[in-house]
Amino acid sequence: MIISFFAQTGIKLAIILMVIASLLPWLCSVLAKVSGGFRFGKHNQDPRAFLASSQGISARFNHAQANSYETLPVFLAAVLIAIYTFVPMAVVNLLAAGYVLFRIGYIASYAANLGMLRSVNWLLSMLCTLGLFAFAFWFGV
Repeated sequence: MIISFFAQTGIKLAIILMVIASLLPWLCSVLAKVSGGFRFGKHNQDPRAFLASSQGISARFNHAQANSYETLPVFLAAVLIAIYTFVPMAVVNLLAAGYVLFRIGYIASYAANLGMLRSVNWLLSMLCTLGLFAFAFWFGV
């Protein structure tokens, strides 16, 4: 039933998941600023300095933001290459959904200061990305 859902949604779900993944770093930025007491009138002249001096959960959200930007291009490329090489959409959507869910878990565990869970979520999200590349290689050859 789950595989059927991922197959029936086609490329639209992959596009939605790419948009969600692209918005996660921005969400981390907002959460870092809000939790750190960011004030537009006071801190907007140099928001990077504000975030660089943040501590606690604000700093952790900021670090999650940086890591999210680091993994995003690889994920987006993997999805596009998988689509280009005609990997079945059920596989593309399942792995893309896995990436997004594990990245959300990564951000939540980073905010909660749960280092081991954060690392597991990071690894699983990267395995989803590498899986997309592997399927693309398999179907594209």
